Amino acid sequence: MSARPHIFDQLRRLWVCPNCTHTWAGTATAAPFHVCAGLRGLTAPLVVAGTDCEVVTHEREDYVNKERLTVDGDGRPVMSVETRHADGSNDIAVYAPLVQVVGEVG
Repeated sequence: MSARPHIFDQLRRLWVCPNCTHTWAGTATAAPFHVCAGLRGLTAPLVVAGTDCEVVTHEREDYVNKERLTVDGDGRPVMSVETRHADGSNDIAVYAPLVQVVGEVG
């Protein structure tokens, strides 16, 4: 008796990072993320192998006070990671800052 192919075998793709050597073979329908050594430790998306694109970071350029935000391995605050596709489209993952409030109940 031969084994029937599983439906997920048809959906399996090889995901790669254009900035580091990380790869993943899986059935994700949306881009999986990884901690990218090429982007100084930021969480960045993988792309389907063979995709003509680049993944770049955007540093925060506004005032940072006591917000808790995402920083790269060099301590620079990062606003987002953008995947720029060759056809002109793009995907953006935004790192939203958090505000910390300290107070007393009394």
